[in-house]
Amino acid sequence: MADKYQELVTGGPLTGFAKAAGLPQPPLLRRHKVGDPLLRNDIVLVTGEGADADAVAKQLTDWGLHVRRGSAADDKIGAVVLVLTEAQRPTDLQEPVLAAAGHLRKLDKGGRFITLSRAKGSTDDVAVEAARGGVEGLVRSMGHEVRGGSTANGILLDGDVNVLAPSVIASLRFFLSGRSAFVDGQFLRVSSENGTLPADWDQPLAGKVAAVTGAARGIGAAIAKQLHDDGATVIVIDVPQAGEALSKVANELGGLALQLDITSADAGNQIADAAMKRYGALDIVIHNAGITRDKMLANMDEAKWASVIAVNIEAQLTMNEQLLAHEAFQKSPRIASMASTSGIAGNRGQTNYAASKAGVIAMVEASAAEFERRGGNINAVAPGFIETDMTAAIPFVNRQVARRVNSLQQGGQPGDVAQAISFLVSDQALGVNGHVLRVCGQNIVGA
Repeated sequence: MADKYQELVTGGPLTGFAKAAGLPQPPLLRRHKVGDPLLRNDIVLVTGEGADADAVAKQLTDWGLHVRRGSAADDKIGAVVLVLTEAQRPTDLQEPVLAAAGHLRKLDKGGRFITLSRAKGSTDDVAVEAARGGVEGLVRSMGHEVRGGSTANGILLDGDVNVLAPSVIASLRFFLSGRSAFVDGQFLRVSSENGTLPADWDQPLAGKVAAVTGAARGIGAAIAKQLHDDGATVIVIDVPQAGEALSKVANELGGLALQLDITSADAGNQIADAAMKRYGALDIVIHNAGITRDKMLANMDEAKWASVIAVNIEAQLTMNEQLLAHEAFQKSPRIASMASTSGIAGNRGQTNYAASKAGVIAMVEASAAEFERRGGNINAVAPGFIETDMTAAIPFVNRQVARRVNSLQQGGQPGDVAQAISFLVSDQALGVNGHVLRVCGQNIVGA
């Protein structure tokens, strides 16, 4: 759905009025298109000292970017990358952070502010933990400070994961690119050195077979399209009532349409059987299907509660058990599940929905070890306000408020969620496991 307000006040006829009146002016975001450069402005400032900073700078140079170390003089810059992996105390953050701070006014529109640091929780050294925790506060605050469609995000390295591990490098590229346009103030946590980098960054899913539930329209259809565009063969799944729309999506993508109620007792086996019969294997499953039945808990009836839990979490649990036992889904299995910011922060009138989505997050976290043992991964994406038919039905005033209460002052697009999903199920992201990535423009809810 178009954001008419944004069209009027960002380059439109009311731009001057909005600026004079101090009204929000949602920026135009730099979104990925095949053939686009990694950054529009290819000058990148890298701050931080040591071997890790040197390695990151070399990687950026290998991508054809023009790297400046410590200072960018008077040049406009496309990105700032802070390498903070060797911080031992909070005072160690001062020099690289303030070196970057002196150049923030030179950050171009659609620019990127990215940190690489060690994840807290892996050492008994209180000072080290304090420094690592400090980086998280820095990034979340920077997400609110950068302007012009720029974003601030961070990469957390568990334990002794190498800064050049595939998923670290891939996460850095994801955050630099337009694929992360609506991800702001967030982190990707790399827990292992698993994964391989793609031969073609525009076809990271080449040769994969992926199944997407709830794929007849909206975010599900966008996910199916993105997976296809990134090289995967796609099986699209939805209820029989959506059969016509589902067939249209399948025909556009040259994939297979499977009409299926995911709450049926053998839904997981049916998906795996269809993939095995048509394509010989199943590599990726996207649990996108979900419903809402909103009501204040005091007025909640059994049907509204039970239906949301059944579709949004119980179906995923049952399907995952069947998929992991099926011969089609044995080689490096990947699952991405749709969570929600409501599952992180809660939402008035959505106790059933929030419970189901918080359950998805817990399921993903608890399943990570098993998926890593099998050479795969499982993650979740938690969208905020995304422009869909569902959000278009929200009353006008509520819709406008929901759009503006994030750092980017606008709703996201279904393709923003799809880009994150496609990244998380790729070979390059196998080191990211049991993680929840918010795609919400840094909505002012939750963590």
